[in-house]
Amino acid sequence: MAILPIRLIGDPVLRTSAAEVTDFGPELGKLIENMIETMDAVSGAGLAAPQIGVGLRVFTYRVAGQYGHVVNPVLENGEQWQEQGAEGCLSVPGLSFAAPRYQHSVVTGADRDGKPVRIEATGLLARCMQHETDHLEGRLFLERLSGEDRRAAMQAIRHTDFSGQAQRTAQHRGSQAQQAGSAFGVGR
Repeated sequence: MAILPIRLIGDPVLRTSAAEVTDFGPELGKLIENMIETMDAVSGAGLAAPQIGVGLRVFTYRVAGQYGHVVNPVLENGEQWQEQGAEGCLSVPGLSFAAPRYQHSVVTGADRDGKPVRIEATGLLARCMQHETDHLEGRLFLERLSGEDRRAAMQAIRHTDFSGQAQRTAQHRGSQAQQAGSAFGVGR
């Protein structure tokens, strides 16, 4: 398997809705294995296929001992909001902000073999499910921000050297011996 480069903010693939998976063959299995290896190499909580430049509706996750993948996810959220917590993204390295997310989510979809999957999630896992599903819709967590948080995020982005950050991130991610923090502010 392989650790793949993660696309960073500004890459058009991150702003494009992903296509539904129709081929559940060996190539899908290889993609998922590579995504898991890539996510684990950087201690990510989740990784969506567009983040590695693949425009398909697939994401992987590893949060609080729960892990797996979902193909063609459909997300349903509860009505209550979570207490806002720091949220970051592997595609927006070095920045985190309090993004609003629902407390409870249900994700349905398929596994790599096309068998039905259903995940009921609360708290941090629900946040991850919502974050990764947003990626499949071409949406970054920054778009969930409003008011002063959004202004602060946009200012931070304007003042961040993403070109240099991209090089440092690629070098860092190329070394399996080093570990980056989880995108959701907690360890696995």
